[in-house]
Amino acid sequence: MLIRSIKINKSYLLFSSIVISILLILIVVWVLYPISLPANSSDLIWENTVDSDEISKKSYIKWVDFNATFDVLDKTSKLDINSHNNGNVVTYNWIELLSYLGCKYGGNFKKFKQADLNSLIEKLNKGTTMDELTKDMKHYSYYYEAFDAILHEFIGEYEVEVPEAGTETKTYTKKYGVKAFLPIAKNYSFSHYDDFGNARSYGFKRVHLGNDLMGAIGTPIIAVESGTIEALGWNQYGGWRIGIRSFDKKRYYYYAHLRKDHPYVKNLQIGQIVKAGDVIGYLGMTGYSTKENVNNINVPHLHFGMQLIFDECQKDGNNQIWIDVYQIIEFLRKNKSEVQKDSSDSKDYVRKYDILDPVVQD
Repeated sequence: MLIRSIKINKSYLLFSSIVISILLILIVVWVLYPISLPANSSDLIWENTVDSDEISKKSYIKWVDFNATFDVLDKTSKLDINSHNNGNVVTYNWIELLSYLGCKYGGNFKKFKQADLNSLIEKLNKGTTMDELTKDMKHYSYYYEAFDAILHEFIGEYEVEVPEAGTETKTYTKKYGVKAFLPIAKNYSFSHYDDFGNARSYGFKRVHLGNDLMGAIGTPIIAVESGTIEALGWNQYGGWRIGIRSFDKKRYYYYAHLRKDHPYVKNLQIGQIVKAGDVIGYLGMTGYSTKENVNNINVPHLHFGMQLIFDECQKDGNNQIWIDVYQIIEFLRKNKSEVQKDSSDSKDYVRKYDILDPVVQD
């Protein structure tokens, strides 16, 4: 038995040696004479060739956490608007004021003190420029770029129709002030709370990237800012929805869960330009369904969201930047678009007073 065992072990060792030798020969051949892939091999393997421009690092903002309160938005906007309308020698830019305070507080506006804003205004009134005041603020440029991306078209010059006393005639009047609108039409009620970041589970676990405005089905929905319609139609999460891109491409406004059967105003289409204050659709409860035109949302509401885009690669995918718009909605309560029934038989609503927005090309 011992002799047989030894023979078996010798046979095993001989077999192992042969296998190892063959493997070593194959490795040497592979190194010295690599196998050529066919000409269409790019269909079979991952293409790792990129342009030099793509290799170079792009410099753009990757994240924004916007938590400026209504109180700060209200106070800085009034300083801006009043300084322009009153003909002050020194005029203020509310985005600069917000950026200064944001930099001072590290982005946390819960630290806001009226004395800090008063001190800033006093220095500006004495002739100190914002450049001089912020030259040692390392992150001021970040806050200014971020806040400007959010609020760039909220305040400025525009013309608006106003009725002449005792007549039905309307004339355009030049104004400087808030020219962005609440997404809910004037004289229509709604309620909301700060639900940004709350859990959502339909389809997959995720967080809520907007603000839900609860209201009655059929409530006219308003374009917050002038821009171009980029998205229209059914989405299984948002139901009937509209996506509007600002002209500077920095903001994407998302309106979702619109009304079943009649979600949009007549003739609305992708590529169309809408003006701030235009009626674009109607509040509903569609969504949470792969089948179109289904009401699967429990409570009628408008899902309103704002996405920031500093580079086009952030538009879709995992690098999207959505901000909390709760305080912005509170701020926009001061500027509502009044609507009336369309004179045609379309069963649509239209704005009552038109505006001429300088950013809208004729």
